[in-house]
Amino acid sequence: MSAPTTTQGGPPVAAAEFDIGSTDDSLERMIRLFAEHGDIYRVYVPARKAYTYVVHHPDDVKRILVANHRNYTKGVGLDRVKILLGNGIMTSEGELWRRQRMMLQPLFHRRVVGGFAEAIATATDALLERWEELARRGEPVNLTEEMSELTLQIVLKATFGRDLERMSAELGGNPFEVVTKEQARNLQFAYKFRSLTRLVANLIARRRTAGEEHFDYVAMLMSARDKETGAPMSERELIDEIMTLVVAGHETTASGLNWTWYLLAQHPQVEAKLHAEIDSAPPALERAPSLAQLEQLPYLRQVIDEALRLYPPGWVLSRRTIGPDVLSGYAIPAGTNVLLPLYLLHRHPRYWSEPDQFRPERFAPEHEAERPRFAYMPFAAGPRHCIGETFALYEMLMHVQRVARRLRLVHVPGPPLELEALINLRTRHPVIMRLERR
Repeated sequence: MSAPTTTQGGPPVAAAEFDIGSTDDSLERMIRLFAEHGDIYRVYVPARKAYTYVVHHPDDVKRILVANHRNYTKGVGLDRVKILLGNGIMTSEGELWRRQRMMLQPLFHRRVVGGFAEAIATATDALLERWEELARRGEPVNLTEEMSELTLQIVLKATFGRDLERMSAELGGNPFEVVTKEQARNLQFAYKFRSLTRLVANLIARRRTAGEEHFDYVAMLMSARDKETGAPMSERELIDEIMTLVVAGHETTASGLNWTWYLLAQHPQVEAKLHAEIDSAPPALERAPSLAQLEQLPYLRQVIDEALRLYPPGWVLSRRTIGPDVLSGYAIPAGTNVLLPLYLLHRHPRYWSEPDQFRPERFAPEHEAERPRFAYMPFAAGPRHCIGETFALYEMLMHVQRVARRLRLVHVPGPPLELEALINLRTRHPVIMRLERR
């Protein structure tokens, strides 16, 4: 592939030197640097004795993730994620990644995801029953904690099926609750989480011996075969993919729902419009609706899209050049770390009017032509886009629809809203809500 024309010199250099993307204040600094330098700049990282490049232009994003994606591998921060998830699809590279991606892709087809409708509805209805009792008593809820526990329950049910109850009974509690109980994502957490691989290995061995039929992701992963060789995954590959599903399928969705409810509580006109759409929905949506049925509520989808635009859970993507490339006319050397801050791309003033405002209507079909395709991508894009996108959207759509038709969430003021931009974009302090029956 021929490279674009280059310009002399390099992109602007930030005055401060730091490990951009890896510090607690990276997002705050990147907001200031974007305002100062625009679509592309570089930061010198003393520890690596190299520059990290930061890009915000949709054309560069498209080149990195799609047009020239073979020239890019996962970038800075991958080693820390590997400690937690092993060599699963989020962290693997090269031929292993391509093989695993081909084997996993059919597992997230709309038809397969639709098979988890009852699991999503059951978990949400159990939450609703408890919330309605709290509403009667006038007791607030820790929304951030509740969304974390809900999404973990759903992903565990989808992954382990009926074996989840058996494991919990044998161990006297949910063995994976460490994911919600411990918020830090440090080496101590990674050790505790990876220790659960013994349970997963035992489950796999038990299923191979029993020969029972299951509808869950463990069963699907065990049945997956390489199209070229017909070989199954090794046990290590199976375990790493299962552990990846648990973490990746939980934290991002929990963050997205936390932000969605917070934004609805701050914008009563949007909330009223959403309630009107949900209230006029056909009776079929009172049961476990299909994804196609939920897609008949366009404003609901626009609300979720707008929440993910303002607060994308995966707020930054990290890549590293394999060979040299050209971005925004500047030569990028081989082996260079490149960051794509989705938080800023989604608020780029050139492509979004009033970018900091919560306006779901901007995602109505008549407004799609107002922005480039790669100005919005909360699930990334290209061959490495999030494989669980359909599952996550189905889960979010069903949860918001079922809760909003029965309850209104009212924000209880607390500490000022602060962003915690680490692996995922979270609220630094829990969001507390008061529940009102509609």
